[in-house]
Amino acid sequence: MSDKSTAERPQAADFEARHAASQQALVALGEQVASAPNWQEKYRALMLGGKALTPLPDQWQQDDARVRGCESAAWLYHHSSAQAGELRHYFIAASDARIVNGLIALLLGQLCGQTADYIAAFDIEAYFKAIGLDGQLSPSRTNGLYALAQAIKTFASQGAN
Repeated sequence: MSDKSTAERPQAADFEARHAASQQALVALGEQVASAPNWQEKYRALMLGGKALTPLPDQWQQDDARVRGCESAAWLYHHSSAQAGELRHYFIAASDARIVNGLIALLLGQLCGQTADYIAAFDIEAYFKAIGLDGQLSPSRTNGLYALAQAIKTFASQGAN
């Protein structure tokens, strides 16, 4: 990783503020997608739900934070902090594609603020099946989503920042 100034990367306070501001909306998005009666309504919920993510400032759109394997540009940052004796993992992520932001929001709603064990055990295929998205995404979107989930798991498995 290159030596970036602190203005070019999110700081601990950024992770905390974003998590506090959006976590309820991100969790609710999963419930909205699950309860949507058809693909069109699920797609609409994803497009609107992606707006729950605070936009990523241009200076944070660094090449070393890009998630490889995503067709659209997507960036992922990680921060961990000890809370009540457990290391919790927080993520800031965004994409240049609205639908991908919705998919990112779903993942962050499930994984942000969790322990490494929880994140390692998270089964993205089972989750997307449970909310009715299995088979609905193009192969390239599915591959990108799995790449993002794997990057989150890798960060969490590496422990502290």
